[in-house]
Amino acid sequence: MRMIAIIFMCFMGACASFTQQEKIENTEKLDQFFERAFQEQVSRYPTWQTYIGLKTNYGKLNSNTKELREEALQLVKDHLKELHTFPYDGLTYQGQISYKLFEKTAKEEIEGWKWRFHGNYLNHKYAWHSRTPSFMINMHRVRNLQDAKDYLSRLKEFKRVFAENIIFVKEQQERGILPPAFVYDKVIHDSKNIIKGYPFEGNGRSPLYKDFRKKVDSLEITEKEKSKLRREAAKILKEYVGPSYRELITFVKELKSIKKDNHGAWSLPQGDDYYRFRLKQMTTTDMTPEEIHEYGIKEVNRIHNEMRTIMKEVGFKGSLQEFFSYMKNNDDQVYPDSKQGRQAYLDRVNQVLSEIKESLPKMFNTIPQAPLKVKAVEAFREKSSGIAFYQSPSLYGNRPGIYYVNLYNMKDVPKYKLEGLAYHEGIPGHHLQRAIQSELEGLPKFRRTGGYTAYTEGWGLYSELIPKEFGFYSDPYSDFGRLGMELWRACRLVTDTGLHYKKWTREEAIEYLRKNTPNASLDITKAIERYIVNPAQATAYKIGMKKILELRTLAKKELGNRFDIRAFHDVILRSGPVPLDIMEELVRKWIKSSKS
Repeated sequence: MRMIAIIFMCFMGACASFTQQEKIENTEKLDQFFERAFQEQVSRYPTWQTYIGLKTNYGKLNSNTKELREEALQLVKDHLKELHTFPYDGLTYQGQISYKLFEKTAKEEIEGWKWRFHGNYLNHKYAWHSRTPSFMINMHRVRNLQDAKDYLSRLKEFKRVFAENIIFVKEQQERGILPPAFVYDKVIHDSKNIIKGYPFEGNGRSPLYKDFRKKVDSLEITEKEKSKLRREAAKILKEYVGPSYRELITFVKELKSIKKDNHGAWSLPQGDDYYRFRLKQMTTTDMTPEEIHEYGIKEVNRIHNEMRTIMKEVGFKGSLQEFFSYMKNNDDQVYPDSKQGRQAYLDRVNQVLSEIKESLPKMFNTIPQAPLKVKAVEAFREKSSGIAFYQSPSLYGNRPGIYYVNLYNMKDVPKYKLEGLAYHEGIPGHHLQRAIQSELEGLPKFRRTGGYTAYTEGWGLYSELIPKEFGFYSDPYSDFGRLGMELWRACRLVTDTGLHYKKWTREEAIEYLRKNTPNASLDITKAIERYIVNPAQATAYKIGMKKILELRTLAKKELGNRFDIRAFHDVILRSGPVPLDIMEELVRKWIKSSKS
């Protein structure tokens, strides 16, 4: 019977052997499918088109209707079915990697359909109330009259976008899933900020009107045309944007009055299963919540000991917690809370990035072309936003990468953390990795625009360490800042699993960070609230870094004097983002080929 099965499989082509030329031809056909699939996906999302640098559907915003979500799921299923018509064994090695990545993503999307209502869609960090104006300000470029008209068209789209998203939250509400209690006032606060100033009410200009006016004023058109555009913008903002935000504020106030039992993933329907799905999705591993929790505790202890070494180096007498307190309250480590202080911080960031840029050839063979811009987070969202984040350059090279740093409270961005933050978000961290990714012209576009959190954030955290190995962090306090940032990510493993698996309260998690890190109180509160609304995401950083370091250690051991850090980095970076198991496969293959 077994022999019959084998014969049948061979008859069906499973035992076929392929020449190298056939593999190349099959991979070319597969890449054509990937390109078509990518375009079919992109065509459904106007904002995605803008993000990657296209100007198609430039006057529209994304939809979030039930029909579109169901159609998108069916499209994924259709693409997966078509993928399986290609012979995996008949592909080149990179073709096989692309095949596995596409398949993994599709299967994960299909599996994730079950949990589509579990996420905190309405939240204070990245929901549509702040994401949409941020998109308009940072992504919608105005280079000519038509671009300006498309901007106005998109402002009209706010009404539809807000209505569709409120319907989605109501669908969540019907299933007993509501945002945590702390979300509501923050959403209301940020929403009110958008409709302050002309043409709404209060002094000054509203953020969107200010942005539109600035972009229009730079156009080479007549003053009469500019004046007309300004009037149209004021009218549209009052008739479409203002009512959208007021409706959202009313809706959020109503939700706030309802009893809320969302204390973390565990408190949601089938919460434990949902959290395990999220951990697998974020870390790309099968690590259990308990394993991640225990690894976090182990790493916290290790980093604490390294910090004690720095305490001795700077001559501090006292406990580690006393040193934390000293660093928190050391005014010499904080730029002035003023316009000049904020500019001084940005100037120093640019200097740090310029200095390390000169040393990149010692660390990397591949240097990206895309420029990097450093910006402060916009005023309308700085109170709720995180400390720092990054926006990738466009796929087509017509927009730089942007490193955003939140200067709302200067004590949250002390001088001793400045280097580590700049390396993580900028160079050699997110900007270098994502710019290289977007410029990998030999790979399908879905690999040049997609990502895995464990890979991306693992690389970001690893990039805080690389400069240390090449002589940076010469100031021991800056090196303490580097350790403080790694400690922060180690504590995330403990607090994220604590909140979502071990049923810690928000206050217990805040207290854990307060005792174990040197971070400011507001920073700690923001972090815990971020972990609550985005389960498992915070675990990806340390798990990703752990794998990169393990693989680097393996490569050094296997290759000895032949080990080249630049070649190792090429292996990690030049295939684009991959799950951690495929990263290991790539490194082991490189080690084997390097030996031979």
